[in-house]
Amino acid sequence: MKRRMVICTYSIVVLASLIFGFEPGVEMGKNLLTFTIHMMKVLPFAFILIGLFDVWVPRKTIEEKLGKEAGIKAHLTAIALAAPLAGGLYVSLPAAALLYEKGASLDVVLTFLGASTLVRIPMMIFEASFMGIKFTIVRLAVSLPLVILSSFVLSKLIGEA
Repeated sequence: MKRRMVICTYSIVVLASLIFGFEPGVEMGKNLLTFTIHMMKVLPFAFILIGLFDVWVPRKTIEEKLGKEAGIKAHLTAIALAAPLAGGLYVSLPAAALLYEKGASLDVVLTFLGASTLVRIPMMIFEASFMGIKFTIVRLAVSLPLVILSSFVLSKLIGEA
């Protein structure tokens, strides 16, 4: 019920803004339209790939490579899996949920999520072209160990490690 109320209120505000020329409301409507178009370009393909991953990669493989017994190699594998992802966290979160359902340990899933925001290949190329390759390497050398460490700590706090 609350969700419908929010959607109705939003729609009324945007419609009234269009009628009365209230610029912030018109901008809200334009932003929603732009975001929706962007999501429709990215999400269907991402969900198809996640679905194929779900079907093609057996649970046993995920448990062996990313499970509790895999050690630091699992974290490096999670970082490598996160690097080519496009689409930001709205693609990474469903992928992380699938990894967890298939038997990846929580700390590896948290590393995957952290790495997906840090090591996206297009972002690193863009960063290196503006800030320099040395900056990019230093940023990765500092941030990736911290992501792995924080994933261990968070999984212990949550109750799985």
